[in-house]
Amino acid sequence: MSHAAAIEYLVSLSRDFHRRGWALGTSGNFSTVVEREPLCVAITASSLDKGRLTPNQILEVDGDGRMLNAGPGKPSAETLLHIAIAKSRGAGAVLHTHSVWSTVLSDYHAGRGGFFIEGYEMLKGLDGVVTHEHREWLPILENSQDMEALAAETKQMLEQNPQVHGFLIRRHGMYTWGKDLAEAARHVEILEFLLESVGRRQMMEPQY
Repeated sequence: MSHAAAIEYLVSLSRDFHRRGWALGTSGNFSTVVEREPLCVAITASSLDKGRLTPNQILEVDGDGRMLNAGPGKPSAETLLHIAIAKSRGAGAVLHTHSVWSTVLSDYHAGRGGFFIEGYEMLKGLDGVVTHEHREWLPILENSQDMEALAAETKQMLEQNPQVHGFLIRRHGMYTWGKDLAEAARHVEILEFLLESVGRRQMMEPQY
């Protein structure tokens, strides 16, 4: 995919996720790797309505999160998390959504440090998963405004959980990734479906 096409794809995904309630208002941030060596990442600018994003609001940063182009605005505050995931996973794209279900479940299960999702046919949409009997662990990290510390914690968590396809930040939302934007977008759709399914199922269970 050309650089221009990747930027257009980011804008299209941003608007689509907004429409589907996964990135309302200024929430969420999305990135794609432009170059691997040296690392260059195109990422959505901070504090923008994701339903009205335009190509000139996609900024480029280096492997330390420093801006490389002179676009309007500044990179997302969570740029360092995108870089940590791109480096740790070799991901070509990182997508962060703020859906209701990811936010609620990240709070509900925070005391356990995460939760398993298993038995759902939709799990087979995740890279490398070939059976509904797969057991997917979804870690939960505590939220923090210290992005350097949170990025370091993210890196450590990914090293300890090499098989995960995403994670939650408490009361904040979900991060997932893929080898490219298409795979990352598919992982968003799969995980958001699973989160809503798990959440609705838990609402039906007796509360004692």
